[in-house]
Amino acid sequence: MSLLVQRPDVREFRKRFRWLTLAVLILFLAVVGRLVQLQLVLGEDYAAIARENIVRKISLATTRGIVRDRKGDVLAASRASYDMFVEPKRITAVDANGNPKMGEIWPRLVELTNLSDEESHRYEQRVLAVRGRGGATADQQVVLMEDLSRDIVAALMTHARDLPGVHVVPVSVRFYPHGSAGAHLLGYMREVDSEMLADLRKQGYAEGDRIGASGLERGWESYLRGTRGWEKVLVDARGTRRPVRDDIIDDPKRVDAIPGRDLRLTVDARIQQAMVKSMQSELAGGAALVEVRTGRILGLVSKPSYDPNQLSGGFGKQTIRDAFRRLFNDPLTPAIDKTVSGAYPPGSTVKPFTALAALEKGLIDKRLSSVCRGFLSFGRRIFRCTQSHGPTGFHKAIAQSCNVYFYRLVSEYGLTMDMIAEVAMRFGFGQKTGLGINAEASGRIPTRAWMTRRNKGQFRVGFTVNAAIGQGATTASVMQLALAYAALANGGTLYQPQLVRAVETADGAVVQDLAPRVRRRIQIDSAHRQLIADALWGGVNEEGGTSSRARLVGLDAAGKTGTSQVSHRPTNSAELESTWYFNRDHAWFTGYSPSKAPEVAICVLIEHGGSGGKHAAPVAFEILQAYHRIVEQDRQADSKALGGRATP
Repeated sequence: MSLLVQRPDVREFRKRFRWLTLAVLILFLAVVGRLVQLQLVLGEDYAAIARENIVRKISLATTRGIVRDRKGDVLAASRASYDMFVEPKRITAVDANGNPKMGEIWPRLVELTNLSDEESHRYEQRVLAVRGRGGATADQQVVLMEDLSRDIVAALMTHARDLPGVHVVPVSVRFYPHGSAGAHLLGYMREVDSEMLADLRKQGYAEGDRIGASGLERGWESYLRGTRGWEKVLVDARGTRRPVRDDIIDDPKRVDAIPGRDLRLTVDARIQQAMVKSMQSELAGGAALVEVRTGRILGLVSKPSYDPNQLSGGFGKQTIRDAFRRLFNDPLTPAIDKTVSGAYPPGSTVKPFTALAALEKGLIDKRLSSVCRGFLSFGRRIFRCTQSHGPTGFHKAIAQSCNVYFYRLVSEYGLTMDMIAEVAMRFGFGQKTGLGINAEASGRIPTRAWMTRRNKGQFRVGFTVNAAIGQGATTASVMQLALAYAALANGGTLYQPQLVRAVETADGAVVQDLAPRVRRRIQIDSAHRQLIADALWGGVNEEGGTSSRARLVGLDAAGKTGTSQVSHRPTNSAELESTWYFNRDHAWFTGYSPSKAPEVAICVLIEHGGSGGKHAAPVAFEILQAYHRIVEQDRQADSKALGGRATP
């Protein structure tokens, strides 16, 4: 009977077995549920994550557009170079406290690249800073070293299997074949830093990219830069590239980089070089040569200049630092574009516009004559002239630059400051020209209201006396004067200066042809214009003309010199030692050539050069002579190409 009775321990075992079976069943269901979740619900997400571990997106550098002059001569291009990109997350590790540190491959990388201790430490800090920010930034490629030598490139490529997260990428470095000639109009490149990247990342820039910093490189950045491409590659656990498999890498596998647009300028490199040569004996200044009937710039020179190759990253960061140190410690301010960014008292170069204002208001005519004894007493002040001109009429007053004649227009004939300002502003003074490549000075044409506010409610007629000869509060830029004289020469059309002639593709196809842009049409009485034109011709070609001694044989030109007084207060020790230089007058010449059918207008400023007739005019005449020589050479070459037939 005892065999038929269930033992108590068996019942306890069955009870435990049921609970164990339930637990196993629950565990099994949990595993199945988790498998369903991983395979069906999250399968695609985890597959994508797994794919990302073995698929890398490599950046493909773009090519920046080439800049050529009007004849096709290369002014700015790109040369081949190699940069080293690293992935901060892959070349770093994390210490016990969760802080990033350099990984095991770093010593090997330092050895292969021959880094000094200082360089190694600087690069470490840069990588760790990016790694410390975390997020997607740590997975992005960062430029660590630029313009690697051939030996370093070979070493890195040879040991690529041992350097996961390190990539050698071919890139281009900006190169300027003509060096400092035209540096201010072309500009230079700079690296995109972390501060700039906050605003530029949305435009496709990444840390380490280069962007135009000044000149045409900056003003036309959106055309020149191009668009980066990318390529998906397959890597193993060590980061070594493997053959591409279509079943792993999805489409698109590659997006080619889009090269930047090329620019064809209005500038002629031969004229540019001639302008640089003509100014080589002067310390500082600027010169502009523009076409009278289009406003197109043929040459633009600011002196002293700099070598944009040293600033654009082609020779390393130390070279950049040294170059900037020289630029900003030089009292002659080579970093400033003296053709558009500087505004100076224009002196007697504004006298034709002062005379035009008096003619338009009917205050004078060509018969007006006065006697110059070398000065004019007005109130308690004595306003002086350059010499005693004796009896002086309209023509002589401009040709020989008689200040007294213009003083009397104010003191005796009723010419006001607002009358002068009205005419000057029509010709573009006191306004930015719209060149658009560098920070541009608007200059200043004072009015009676402005002078009254500036002098605490007081206005004196002496202010107008100074304004009549381009002194006092009046300032202008080289570009403004060149365009104003071009408007005088062409009968009253004021153009916006044009530097870019056409936008082209890499294969030379024209994408955009840029026509001249007119700012305004100025109504000028033809008789008044002829009076001024005759006087400007006399200033160059007649005995006693302010630039007649500098005139070159065979050169047909008309123009006006200017000698503007300055009062300079030194701002540093270098300027203090050279006060004698910085208190010298500015020398000007502005005019056009030929005198009867003008083709080009020119403006030359010699900073602290002294007399305009002795220093600015000779430079201007050399430039004009070089221009006509180059034009004649081109005409003969075209005629020869057409089989001896004259070009139309």
